[in-house]
Amino acid sequence: MISSIKVETGTAEGLGDAVIRVRDPRTGRVEEFIRRADPEAVAAAAAGLRESQADWAMRSFESRLETLSRFAAELAARRPALARALEVDTGRRRIAGIEAASLDGMLAGVRHAVQSFGQAVWRDGVSAPHVRHTTQWVPYGLVGVISPWNFPFLLSMIDALPALAAGCAVLVKPSEVTPRFVETVMEAVAATPGLGAVFGFVLGDGATGQALIDQVDCVCFTGSVATGRKVAVQAAGRLIPAFLELGGKDPMIVLEGADIEAATDAALRGCVLSTGQACQSIERLYVARAVHDAFLARLVEKAEAVRLSRPDISSGDIGPVIFEKQAAVLQAQIDDARARGGRVLTGGTVETLEGGLWLRPTVIADADHDMAVMRDETFGPILPVMAFTDEDEAVRLANDSDYGLSGAVFAADLDQAERVGRRLDVGAVSLNDAALTALFHEAGKQSFKTSGLGPSRMGADGLGRFLRRKALIANTAAPLPLQAFREDG
Repeated sequence: MISSIKVETGTAEGLGDAVIRVRDPRTGRVEEFIRRADPEAVAAAAAGLRESQADWAMRSFESRLETLSRFAAELAARRPALARALEVDTGRRRIAGIEAASLDGMLAGVRHAVQSFGQAVWRDGVSAPHVRHTTQWVPYGLVGVISPWNFPFLLSMIDALPALAAGCAVLVKPSEVTPRFVETVMEAVAATPGLGAVFGFVLGDGATGQALIDQVDCVCFTGSVATGRKVAVQAAGRLIPAFLELGGKDPMIVLEGADIEAATDAALRGCVLSTGQACQSIERLYVARAVHDAFLARLVEKAEAVRLSRPDISSGDIGPVIFEKQAAVLQAQIDDARARGGRVLTGGTVETLEGGLWLRPTVIADADHDMAVMRDETFGPILPVMAFTDEDEAVRLANDSDYGLSGAVFAADLDQAERVGRRLDVGAVSLNDAALTALFHEAGKQSFKTSGLGPSRMGADGLGRFLRRKALIANTAAPLPLQAFREDG
């Protein structure tokens, strides 16, 4: 099911809350409207998917993967349209193209994970050899996916694809900020025999997401900690699992002896790629005093060379701020850092250019933990730098956070980087690089602290999240009689 309309700017006047206005981040103009799916529409979509889920679950992994491969082929044939929709949604071209081509890699990962859930065998008991047991993997009936605005297609499919492979039906509520990709995806779904019966979308805002949680058997949410808490509470009220991938405040530690050229390259990419609008972006930089000044000077030099992708979207390095409310957060953090003694060496001002909101890479020196930019999630191209004296101080500072998504360590060698990385309270650590979880999805990880809840999206657990384990236990001897448990026996 997909509930949406497209109209010219201005023609939705008078419809009030029935529609949500969708903004172009490069121009700031509202160019499209989507109709909000109300609770009745969500319930109808959920009921329709449930009707077909049992038959879908009865098929083998191989059969379901064959259907998903057909879907991937149908989507590949529509890749230019998908990339264009993502480009308009996010204001970036190259990354939109990479995102549009991401399904094949995700499907390969799901294929590999399926090998962990193959044919179960009967095993003899250890404590009671006459009792045998085996496993049955049972999928959840209907999985709800609530995805964010920064990578709208990828972060919808990263949960939907393994859930479908597991045998679940899936209903996705994408962000109302970046919903244009859904039309092309649903065209590919409709062209894939059997898939539309178990895979659908509903469009809307937070109210639609709340309605979705009331209809599903487990929910996957990617987004802010504040909203994730609300999702978790609502799911707990229904006693259904909530798999949450929430915010990050990823630290990067640069130790004495690290390659400054490589470290500044990784720090800049890890912070600025996608305009910093990624949960695993580097948002705090801790640099050994012995190399701090050299690191900072080189980082500033490289940050100043970064170009905005305007007016031509095909040129430059970074795009606009996608969500206009986020721009206010970025400016507030910069202003707070200035007020508390931080030195803004590059960037520093959210600019309105041809209607879009843009922030050049902003390096802040003399940062400390009194500043919001070192405590709160940023989600933008801001690089606050703080010096440390020794390894213990670096680890203490990096761990002084409510977040624990991921982090990075640069050192003279991998042994030293690993030693420090093992002390960080985060779910993944990039060694002598940064933000590798955005590029490499084979390593299973979980989110620490407030950065999330539930099994890993990566590796075999990415599929196993959607399969409940049932035990079948067989007694090959005579059952014990009640008298065997008599008190006077």
